[in-house]
Amino acid sequence: MFGFLKKSADAAPDAASIAPASAPSWRERLKAGLARTRAQFGGRFKSIFSRGKVDAEMLEELESLLLTSDVGLEATRYLIDELKARARRERIETPAGIQRALADALHELLLPLEQPLEVSAHRPFIIMLAGVNGAGKTTSIGKLARHFQAQGRSVLLAAGDTFRAAAREQLQAWGERNGVTVVAQESGDPAAVVFDAISAARARGIDIVLADTAGRLPTQSHLMEELAKVRRVIRKADPSAPHETLLVLDANFGQNALAQVKTFDKAIDVTGLIVTKLDGTAKGGVIAAIARQCPKPIRYIGVGEGIDDLRPFAARDFVDALFE
Repeated sequence: MFGFLKKSADAAPDAASIAPASAPSWRERLKAGLARTRAQFGGRFKSIFSRGKVDAEMLEELESLLLTSDVGLEATRYLIDELKARARRERIETPAGIQRALADALHELLLPLEQPLEVSAHRPFIIMLAGVNGAGKTTSIGKLARHFQAQGRSVLLAAGDTFRAAAREQLQAWGERNGVTVVAQESGDPAAVVFDAISAARARGIDIVLADTAGRLPTQSHLMEELAKVRRVIRKADPSAPHETLLVLDANFGQNALAQVKTFDKAIDVTGLIVTKLDGTAKGGVIAAIARQCPKPIRYIGVGEGIDDLRPFAARDFVDALFE
């Protein structure tokens, strides 16, 4: 019944093989990864803040800068209102003070999204992943597998994307790289593949199941219904599952990411987000838009192609990387 890819071991890899001692720290990589978004702020921020006075002209320029960085209208208005209030309350009149006030306001906006994923409540802990084509979903699954292995947890992958020709092979390559089992079928119903994977994980005492699904656009109603079916079948295998439903968002989509969150949430009750490709865009401000308009926990962010370039979201680290 199961299509298994042979694994080398369920044990977690040695930590030294994941992050060599000479590797740059996560904060350094995050700063480098957000270089394009920071450059979007860059010189214009310095020019705006150099006045050292919160006046109408400064606020207008700041509003324009935030909007062009995909912070979004609602979040931009919130941040500007906060900046004005802090400037009055704290009598801020220096460029450094104004920049610090804006950074603090952004941190407070993003902090509620900082909710690390806790996977110890169920065994197996079943995570369903969804997203549009090209968002980095399958790659994120491979990186998540390594992340959980580094915590000493066993992982099984479900190749639930039976639509895209190379999806199964791509996931199997990640399985080989991580030394974990992949449950797959040559063809067939994606819901059945995921059901088989859950059964296999339960029989083998696996800690975590990562279930891939086919990429789809929110406007494709029949495919969104298929995704909802996968979720229903998971509940048949385990009435408490899926224990986490992650939507993978490509940061390059900017404001379109908001529509994706709302549509996928309606179909499958999204419980968390993975924001990928922050290193390839100047639109990292979209995270602020998400915080203001459709706040979902950002479980992980990705800032590179490396297997360990997917990490839990930390609001302070993110804001510091934008302003340093």
